[in-house]
Amino acid sequence: MATLTETQAPGTTEVKVPDIGDFKDVPIVEVHVKPGDSVNADDPLITLESDKASMEVPAPAAGRVRQVHVNVGDRVSESSLVVTLEGTAEGATTPPPSLVEQQEPEPRPAAPPPVAPGAPAAARSGPSVDGAAPGTDQVHASPSVRRLARELGVDLRRIRGTGEKGRVTKDDVKAFLRGPAAPAAPAPAAAAAGIPEIPAQDFSKFGPIETRPLSRIKRISGSHLQRAWLNVPHVTQHDEADITDLDAYRKELDTQARDKGYRVTLLAFLMKAAVSALRQFPEFNSSLSPEKDALILKRYYHLGIAVDTPEGLVVPVVRDVDRKGITELSQELGAFSQKARSGKLTPSDLQGASFTISSLGGIGGTAFTPIVNAPEVAILGVSRSKMAPVWNGEAFIPRLMLPVSVSYDHRVIDGALAARFTSYLCNVLEDVRRLVL
Repeated sequence: MATLTETQAPGTTEVKVPDIGDFKDVPIVEVHVKPGDSVNADDPLITLESDKASMEVPAPAAGRVRQVHVNVGDRVSESSLVVTLEGTAEGATTPPPSLVEQQEPEPRPAAPPPVAPGAPAAARSGPSVDGAAPGTDQVHASPSVRRLARELGVDLRRIRGTGEKGRVTKDDVKAFLRGPAAPAAPAPAAAAAGIPEIPAQDFSKFGPIETRPLSRIKRISGSHLQRAWLNVPHVTQHDEADITDLDAYRKELDTQARDKGYRVTLLAFLMKAAVSALRQFPEFNSSLSPEKDALILKRYYHLGIAVDTPEGLVVPVVRDVDRKGITELSQELGAFSQKARSGKLTPSDLQGASFTISSLGGIGGTAFTPIVNAPEVAILGVSRSKMAPVWNGEAFIPRLMLPVSVSYDHRVIDGALAARFTSYLCNVLEDVRRLVL
């Protein structure tokens, strides 16, 4: 919720930026209201966007906007003054003018015009009445803009965003209803300092093409991943764990949990096993000092969990994993997963990890090289488990084997230490009793 401070003027309320974690000077990418607008409680006033997430500052109550103290492009921090509201006894009962103008949109054709064969797929698709249709999650727009688009039956993929960084604004949606959208402008390529750019090519010379903008999350995380890859000397250690007994126990817990409204997945056990290994090998729970001449060993165990969403990968942080059991972790993972997929993660949800786990077990694969989430020094990747014949000294027996991949910063961790860490982790997973030690 927004931070409030009563002013001296009767019936007015100052709306300030709420707690946004450790972020400061966060840019404003959208201002949704103007003086005189009526707003309802929880209507968005502004949208902020950090390097990890975006968030809207909502109206704390119904009223009328008396004054807007910020503009697009301004940078704000916690407690920065945003808007002054005048309260009303009855509250606003109609959508604010900045959300839906009281005018009839121009008629739109019942069916899209014919398109020649071979044209890009985006040109063949007509307006969609469902803002969550395939492809719209690739559009850079806030939740309130997506909601407005759904209400007006507008396909966000057909709109050129005029906001900061190509963001689609409410004015863009309303302008689209008044006439055809302008062609999308290509996003500028980000160049890494000292790294030669890949020469641009005109691919349309070779056949039909379609330009599809990267999602907001991919644009934000792309530069972070590139920076980590260029600065961290990556090495990956692969191994596999026999989780036959663990998975049988997990299924028992999951059967009981379903009746209570949550699920118990392998990920909760992986988190507990990771904490056990991090305690045994504290170098994996550290960061290099800024001078690169010392290790900062962390005595807390906050694990980042990579979550797949329609817009891309996000990494919410589960805190104090060492103090929580399988049941509590399973419930917290379910809540984080829901928040991530609905775009409701806050900046504080994404901060403070000391180690990260990326699980592709629900999708597939036998091994991969996860990129270290710098300034962390290691990351655990998990692929899909499979039944395999394992020699027990007398015969081959079927066992459920889990592939694990640990990528690490070779400046901090050498190969022998990585092998010991991975082997220890697998041993813990193979004997569930070790998780309580």
